[in-house]
Amino acid sequence: MKRVTGIGGIFFKAKDPVALRAWYQRHLGIDVQEWGGAMFPWTDEHGNATKGMTVWSIGADGGEQFPPGASPFMINYRVENLDELLGTLREEGCNVLEKAPDSGYGQFGWVIDPEGNKVELWQPPEE
Repeated sequence: MKRVTGIGGIFFKAKDPVALRAWYQRHLGIDVQEWGGAMFPWTDEHGNATKGMTVWSIGADGGEQFPPGASPFMINYRVENLDELLGTLREEGCNVLEKAPDSGYGQFGWVIDPEGNKVELWQPPEE
């Protein structure tokens, strides 16, 4: 079974998310959208567009998506079979959180790593 196949997103907290987003936009050229983040489309080795993207987002400190994790960031990892992976992680003694209901964006589940970081696992929807 494949476990992680790539990174789907990077999310982190900020005391002043508006100012921090503006800093990243001004100094690093990230195209921050009104929803608070940016999407980086994937390309192949020749620069041609491929299916998928990586999301980058800054949220308010204390945002709802981070607890019970103790870290100011969360990485979203793409997986091929979320249910199988969550089952395997449980069998291996990992702290697996409840899976979210399926959505138009795919399936999401979470595990807490040994340092207390919340790790998001994402199975993209089939097209």
